[in-house]
Amino acid sequence: MAPIPGSGLAKGLAVTLRTMTRKTVTEQYPDAQPELPPRTRGVIGLFEENCTVCMLCARECPDWCIYIDSHKETVPPATPGGRERSRNVLDRFAIDFSLCMYCGICIEVCPFDALFWSPEFEYAETDVRNLTHERDKLREWMWTVPAPPALDPGAEEPKEIAAARKSAEKLAAAAQPEPAAQTQPAAQAEPEARAESAAQTQPRTEPAAEPRQRTRPEPAAEPRTGPATEPRSSAEPHTGTVAGPEPDTTRKPKEGES
Repeated sequence: MAPIPGSGLAKGLAVTLRTMTRKTVTEQYPDAQPELPPRTRGVIGLFEENCTVCMLCARECPDWCIYIDSHKETVPPATPGGRERSRNVLDRFAIDFSLCMYCGICIEVCPFDALFWSPEFEYAETDVRNLTHERDKLREWMWTVPAPPALDPGAEEPKEIAAARKSAEKLAAAAQPEPAAQTQPAAQAEPEARAESAAQTQPRTEPAAEPRQRTRPEPAAEPRTGPATEPRSSAEPHTGTVAGPEPDTTRKPKEGES
């Protein structure tokens, strides 16, 4: 469907008529300060205690308007026997607001929450070279940063707060004494402890094992190779001579023997 000729002009005149019928409100600035939204991008405040000189903000700045200088210091060991550590110490932190385009990238990439938006906007200078503000001025603007908005009551609890709360509950439960109903009285626990210790120290008596009967094998009889001799009786006197074998009388004498 083709638009009606002159419809755009009619809509514009309707907006003008509605505006003309409203009451005009003029803010008397600078006598009365304007009410700015909480997320107003005025200037950048620096919380120096959180800065670790990681240089992320200076590297990510598209205008290269952040200047940081630092040096390293040796920190003594925290415990005996530990080793020394080195840390970065901030010497200079400056922002040239004549180059800054208020993109907020430096605030977003800061991993330690050292940079914040401040609603301050009255920092005009007669010389452009005076728009480079050092860390002292940035720290003053830090105290004008509004508080963050309240969390949604239906939102989940942050993981950091939940972990800290659980650890605190565990420590509190470990520090509390045991209930009286579960602990035995001292008078009742002492005889039981004595009986238990006596049972542990008393030697255990085991039934004596039956003796095992061992049969010793008899040695095999050695064959007798010498002449058979009758054993000498104990009644015969011992003369100190040993009787030899009796001569064989059945052997025939050879020739030449008598």
